[in-house]
Amino acid sequence: MSIETTRLPIRFSCYFTRSRSGEQFVPEHTIGYVVSGKLEVNDGTEAVSFREGDLYFCRRNRLGKYTKHPGESGEFRSISIFFEQGTLRNFSMNYGYTSGGMTAGKSFQHLPAPSVLSHYMESLKVYESLLKEQGKGELLLVKQHEALLLLLQLKPEVKDILFDFSVPGKIDLEAFMVRNYHFNVDLKRFAYLTGRSLSTFKRDFEKVFHLTPSRWLLQRRLQEAHYLIKEQKKAASDIYLDLGFEDLSHFSYAFKKQYGIAPSFV
Repeated sequence: MSIETTRLPIRFSCYFTRSRSGEQFVPEHTIGYVVSGKLEVNDGTEAVSFREGDLYFCRRNRLGKYTKHPGESGEFRSISIFFEQGTLRNFSMNYGYTSGGMTAGKSFQHLPAPSVLSHYMESLKVYESLLKEQGKGELLLVKQHEALLLLLQLKPEVKDILFDFSVPGKIDLEAFMVRNYHFNVDLKRFAYLTGRSLSTFKRDFEKVFHLTPSRWLLQRRLQEAHYLIKEQKKAASDIYLDLGFEDLSHFSYAFKKQYGIAPSFV
């Protein structure tokens, strides 16, 4: 069972009973705090774990796979605060914060804890009930504003990330796709993250790989699946989600069509 509150700048997430895995695109910069349980995330380059009491920062425009593990209480609980671009632009104008330029960095990183900010995030638990009441959004916006000030006090250099409003620049398409082919996102998202329009992405893709994006993604995922099943003795049910397939039946059908044999007989 999972409960998540959305649409407001502060989200309370609670997941019960068993581990939950998935993947997502991170559209906005986010502060997260693990109240109970453990969160594991992987952006395709690095795997990071956050445990009870950990505070972390997520960069926008990043891909990530996650697993939420309930703690001893049987629950995974977290609090997240999102900073939309409009909010950050207004903050930048009001307080004079500017970015020193585009910076490289981790998709998901630990923030110092315990700290004033981590204690602040812990204190937000009492506001969870407000999300069920009408007209309380303004108060949560104030709490979001406070969190942003505390984040900048705790880690001043993060301003170069928060207040960089540029769109992703055109990057090496081949390197990006080889690193991220296993993420189950649509072609528009891949195009945006590589700094291209969808039409330019498709054109550049075929120049590099000599296949359409959809065909290449399917073949690349199936190749990796074949290797994992044959050489690493992995079960199809354990790998299909990690390779970007939405369900096991679709994976099995595609695998048999490609290799002429069901995954279980490799």
